[in-house]
Amino acid sequence: MAGAHSTQGAPATLHDVAREAGVSLATASRSLNGSTRKVNEEYRQRVLTAAAKLNYSPNLSAQAVARGTTTTVALLVADIADPIFSQIAAGVVREADRERLVVTVAATDRDPERELELVRTMRGQRPRVLILAASRREDDPHNTALEAELRAYEANGGRVAFVSATDLDFRTVRVDNRIGAEALARELTGLGYRRFAAITGDDGIRTADERLAGFRAGLEAGGGTLERVVRQDFTRDGGYEGMRRLIEQGLDGIELVFAANDVMAVGAMSAVRDAGLTPGADVAVAGFDDVPIVRELTPPLTTVRTPLEEVGRRALRLALGDATEEDEAPVRTEVVLRASTPGRASTRDAEQVPTA
Repeated sequence: MAGAHSTQGAPATLHDVAREAGVSLATASRSLNGSTRKVNEEYRQRVLTAAAKLNYSPNLSAQAVARGTTTTVALLVADIADPIFSQIAAGVVREADRERLVVTVAATDRDPERELELVRTMRGQRPRVLILAASRREDDPHNTALEAELRAYEANGGRVAFVSATDLDFRTVRVDNRIGAEALARELTGLGYRRFAAITGDDGIRTADERLAGFRAGLEAGGGTLERVVRQDFTRDGGYEGMRRLIEQGLDGIELVFAANDVMAVGAMSAVRDAGLTPGADVAVAGFDDVPIVRELTPPLTTVRTPLEEVGRRALRLALGDATEEDEAPVRTEVVLRASTPGRASTRDAEQVPTA
């Protein structure tokens, strides 16, 4: 049985804590188990003090059986080392702290079969909330089984939320991927760029497809041409390999390469340098998401800012049923222009300035 020993050596029970605090058993239970019912703050502090004195800790397994759920939030991400997912996780954790919930994180390694296995495992642990944040494929053969697992989990009192677009009918935090990429393309054509390439994820990854479609639309509106598209893993290494392929085949006048997320753009810029070229000068590079590291690159990366921590916070609020009308709307994005795309027109102007 969980629970530590009292000063007499016997395991302290919830009854002991209630007696020590001078409150009812129900009040002691609500104070310690994360109940959504309000507890008088003075009583709650007395219970916490008594629990600490008696070295008592709740039996979480027993609580899960009794309530059908725990005070935990299960978060599944593609890769916790990826700054995109680590920022989303930070948002979930901060919002969970406000709700006195504990977050457990597992990585799917972008493997749909592994994701399904993790969902089955998490169901057995009875978390209150299950958030799935990995990028989704439209044609994934595991989607039917995944939906069945999630339906069964919700039927037993759990709450599911997705981050990123999905055809599955669950609460979903949606990002303005297409609108953001279209706005980026318009800004870049406004800087004088006309010939573009794109490095993006495999065909069928919803986030990548939405961003590529938006970028195409923006180029068409702004007079640019998307001359080549390279599909690679939606990772830093995928970005590196995609740019390496473009350079080996010959850029042939391509002025700017759009990477469908920032970690791909980081890899692409490394490939440019390894080829003896200068990012921003020999070929411009732009990304999507605005993870913190891209501001420290040389040159800093032009990108589309997505408030990733806010995405994580919204996911938990949606799952808990506490979302506002704003939370349910698509997350807005914002173009951020930096030195990785100095502009063709500004470059020509600079060349015409006489030197002393």
